[in-house]
Amino acid sequence: MNASRPGQTVPHPRPAYAWYVVAVLLFAYTVSFVDRQILSLLVQPIKRDLGISDTQIGLLAGFAFAMFYSVLGVPIARLADRKSRRAIIAVGVGLWSVMTAACGLSKNFWQLFLMRVGVGVGEATLSPAAYSMIADYFPPHKLAKAIGVYCMGLYGGAGLAMLAGSAVVALVSGTEAIELPIVGAVFPWQMTFFVVALPGLLVLALMATVKEPTRREYLADGTARTTQPKPVPLREVFAFMGQNRQVIIGHFGGFLALGTVISAYLVWGPEFLRRSYGFSITQAGVIYGLSLLFLGTAGPYAGGWLAEKLNQRGHKDAEMRAALVGGIAMVPLTVLTPLMPGEISVVIMLALTTFALSFDQGLAPTVLQLIAPNRMRAQLTAVFMFIAVLAGYTIGPAAVAMVTDYVFKDEGALRYSLAIVSGILTPVGVVFLWYGMKPYGDRKEPS
Repeated sequence: MNASRPGQTVPHPRPAYAWYVVAVLLFAYTVSFVDRQILSLLVQPIKRDLGISDTQIGLLAGFAFAMFYSVLGVPIARLADRKSRRAIIAVGVGLWSVMTAACGLSKNFWQLFLMRVGVGVGEATLSPAAYSMIADYFPPHKLAKAIGVYCMGLYGGAGLAMLAGSAVVALVSGTEAIELPIVGAVFPWQMTFFVVALPGLLVLALMATVKEPTRREYLADGTARTTQPKPVPLREVFAFMGQNRQVIIGHFGGFLALGTVISAYLVWGPEFLRRSYGFSITQAGVIYGLSLLFLGTAGPYAGGWLAEKLNQRGHKDAEMRAALVGGIAMVPLTVLTPLMPGEISVVIMLALTTFALSFDQGLAPTVLQLIAPNRMRAQLTAVFMFIAVLAGYTIGPAAVAMVTDYVFKDEGALRYSLAIVSGILTPVGVVFLWYGMKPYGDRKEPS
């Protein structure tokens, strides 16, 4: 697929195959998020068996994963802008699957912390390379929907993690530690990590059927020309960011603030249902899992659909405009949901909030693919992920936990902590998106 000469204008691959590649990458993202998210449903047994606090759970769910996921994303993305993106993803899949299984061998907080770091290192290979590949498979006006479908994997994976975790919790509830050959005694929650690591093998098999696409540069008339990968110093990426500073500040600031609230909900959603409304952990996992699986996966597609419609109506700022709509919807929903008076009302509001939280998920990477030259797409995405993921995954879960532990000093006040953090950060995100919208619409062709 790389036989075309540099600078030649060529059609994109057949839509059917392009969507097949998206489906494979979607499955990979789903599996990665199951491995990432399963910990949030195992909060109580991990706290009990390892003797750790809410704040330490926040660090395991957020900082431990995000630290190297973010830091290593940039050098990995430099490779993705020059080398085979398919091969880079395959190596990452193998690594995160092994490290997920290793989480099940952890006997204390620091062992689990290090294994979560390893999961983050493996998963750092996926999204920058996947976004770059998808951008070479689809024309610009179709890109938001394609990336939106890929991003459904985040919420599909989180939903499956909740549902699978709920089933496991129900199955092993009340059972004692299990004696395994060589490994020795393991708690039931540790077995969960062994099980969710297995689908990584299927991802590796499917990645073998994916072809590395021809690299393309977008042109103003909607066509694309081929380009050859060449090394780009990181300073050139930062120089590009400086030349487009208003778009970058609006994009990074907006999606960082909103993403922080998303990570807070993903980590603490089941627990606030359990602590505030009396649901069992199994019931809470099923409720939130179904919301994520259906409303969460619908959100990125809807965001991409709206961006495509706005494009058809001539809005050059379509992707940022659609993101602003999603951000505005998040403001009241994320604040009011934890404060609902009863079980039925909180379930309905949580479903609506999940849709709003997921709406912008595909639009953040789409904007970066459209403004950046091909030679730095993955790196620019990785710089964004370094900032957004490290800060978002660290601040979101940890901020909610710290407000609960140190301000209210009451586990039952988790709902108020979630509402406070959401009420501060979602309006900030909306303001930043608005700030970046006009210069994004006035952008010129990447060079």
